[in-house]
Amino acid sequence: MVLFVRASRRLSDRSPHFLGYSPVSFYFCAQKPFGMEIRLKAGAGFPNRLLYTLAVIAGVSVANLYYNQPLLDMIRQEMGTSTLAANHIALFSQCGYALGLLFLIPLADLRSRRRILLVDFTLLILALLATAAAPDIGVLHVSSFVIGVCSVVPQFFIPFAAQYSRPENKNRNVGIILSGLLTGILASRVVSGAVGEWLGWREMYCIATGMMLVCAVLVFRILPDEKPNFTGSYAALMRSLFTLLKQYPLLRLHSVRAALAFGSFMGFWATLAFKMAQEPFHAGSDVVGMLGLCGIAGAVTASFIGKYIARLGVYRFNCFGALLQLAAWGLFAAGGDHYGPIIGGILLVDIGMQCIQLSNQAPLFELCPSAANRINTIFMSCYFIGGSLGTLLSGTAWVLFGWSGVVGTGALLTALSLIITLVAKR
Repeated sequence: MVLFVRASRRLSDRSPHFLGYSPVSFYFCAQKPFGMEIRLKAGAGFPNRLLYTLAVIAGVSVANLYYNQPLLDMIRQEMGTSTLAANHIALFSQCGYALGLLFLIPLADLRSRRRILLVDFTLLILALLATAAAPDIGVLHVSSFVIGVCSVVPQFFIPFAAQYSRPENKNRNVGIILSGLLTGILASRVVSGAVGEWLGWREMYCIATGMMLVCAVLVFRILPDEKPNFTGSYAALMRSLFTLLKQYPLLRLHSVRAALAFGSFMGFWATLAFKMAQEPFHAGSDVVGMLGLCGIAGAVTASFIGKYIARLGVYRFNCFGALLQLAAWGLFAAGGDHYGPIIGGILLVDIGMQCIQLSNQAPLFELCPSAANRINTIFMSCYFIGGSLGTLLSGTAWVLFGWSGVVGTGALLTALSLIITLVAKR
């Protein structure tokens, strides 16, 4: 027997009718002993408690994708493999993430988001355990790929928050989810660097397994079990991605220029561990992880800039973000052998990246609200294809030309993003 209990909660984005606590249009469903369902109405408001819980889960989940970055040189030494093969650990995880975005996120329009996530968490936990026990680099490549595929958890939450938020608070709420995601990325580098230095890189993945188990339980308890908004087959659902891509030129524009900027961003982080391991630094994974803390500016930026997008315009945000990234690469080129320029560059590249991502991603949900998951799929798939490209190019440039090659690659990708923005404006 299904028992519905009407609940009152303060909303993070109140309508004019809410002056405090009052009855709202969602319900807890005591259908399962360990779970509860919250029923929301599109555009009516998003519960504050749910919003921040999803932001935390988003951060902890996406961290799995970035634990390897400070650990790459440590893994290379233990496995006795080449620098390029170690770099491919990050490449495989990025490629897996892009494929997960392409094939898993659209399912939220066809199947229960909560059930998809529970299966996803199960596979992710198994992949993390396989990584911790990996006997050679080949197994590590495969498990990293699966981790990438299954780490798309935050991308289920972003369109969900956009769909149910009030229009005037949509960008703000998306920014809060992104802020949680970015905080997870930053914390992942710091934590994995420290754990790798003190305990070992395998122990980091054992700890990650336990955290994913906790997240799976939380998702089961708090996430609403929504009705699908697409009635066709999975094949028809995937074909609709191409229809959306063809129908909305802005979707193509925003996806490509954000992807190029993210490729530049990932190119830096995928090679930093190798740079810091050499003269004059001779730094371990803990130092590389601590440098990730400098990117806290990016997470703070994402938490509040969303509300300014409509006021200042997407064009200005993109130009500003690209110029910050170019300035960062200038610092990396001029002062790559000193901590000061590297720290300053990290601050600039992180803030610039968040200006570009949020200003390109958030407005797209207005194009077709009923297809929010598929629009996010297209954007984020392109985004991480760009990240994979940047990781591959920077790793190759490092092997062939050293740090100057990495700097040239990153600056070129950012310049291409800026050129697309300027040409599209004209």
